[in-house]
Amino acid sequence: MKKTALVMFLILVVACTGLFAGGSTEKKDENSALKVALLLSGPANDQGWNAVAFAGLKAAEEAYKIETAYSENVGIADGEAAFTDYASQGYDLVIGHGFQFGDPAVRVSANFPKTKFMAIESNVFSDNAASYVMACEQAGYLMGMLSASMSKTGIIGMVGGFEQPSIVKVVEAYKLGAKAVNPSVKVLEVYISSFTDVSLGKEAALSMADQGADVLSHIANQAGTGVIKAAEERGLLATGDSYDQNSIAPNTVMASTIYSVPALVLSAVEKVSTKTYVGGVFNLGMKDGVVDISGYNSFESKIPATTKQLISDTRLRILDGSFSVPLIETRTK
Repeated sequence: MKKTALVMFLILVVACTGLFAGGSTEKKDENSALKVALLLSGPANDQGWNAVAFAGLKAAEEAYKIETAYSENVGIADGEAAFTDYASQGYDLVIGHGFQFGDPAVRVSANFPKTKFMAIESNVFSDNAASYVMACEQAGYLMGMLSASMSKTGIIGMVGGFEQPSIVKVVEAYKLGAKAVNPSVKVLEVYISSFTDVSLGKEAALSMADQGADVLSHIANQAGTGVIKAAEERGLLATGDSYDQNSIAPNTVMASTIYSVPALVLSAVEKVSTKTYVGGVFNLGMKDGVVDISGYNSFESKIPATTKQLISDTRLRILDGSFSVPLIETRTK
């Protein structure tokens, strides 16, 4: 499947992230550039969820000549303090990359009415805080179809980070996509309550492999690289998340979900710069060019044409609105 120009841009930007260090946190005066800060749940170079957000920050820095700063490995308990710190330094926009940043953003926004706050994948808002929600379940459904199609044992596994709506919706869609291909497929699932513990992700994946799973998937941010490594070690197949993760294990990762987070960040910065940024919950998906799946890379000739056609047809049905992937945010059995 061809990537959109936006996704290609994302990859080019991500490739350059190693050239940058943390932004300035100097006090702002009236004549200085717009200041934007980003909170990440893990490292900026995780080749996944956090890397695409960091790419967005760098893209905005280049496009709008803004001053930027970022904080890595911000835990759930530290979100409110991180938002407060940047807001008190005069940052114009502070972005929390993940569902867990929503509530802290709204709480802090009440104390800093001139600052704009943004939480990606959350579901809360205030006058000056917004949530931008991607229909990640659409890509998750397609990954489920691919995994079930390529499984020889009829058993596949999905490792999730925290059991929260933004993660659960992808896991549930993955299960539905898999069963659409093979109603009798067995989908093993586990939530490891971490986005950063690579060893925990690997341990969960190996346990699934021991139970017969021959395709392993994840939506666990940095911890998900452990899932990919487990599949690679066992000679199994895997799918990636957020970023084309084939580069992590070229002979293992068949395809990945792609989230064009730079599009969200650029949009938010543009709205702040033009004083049109408002609070609310904004939903965006494949039709908006922010959700998709990667190409098949080295697996282009290894995946049956019938499977690729099925996935392509389903993708087109999502795009034209003739098929809607169910949004399920509570775990089912």
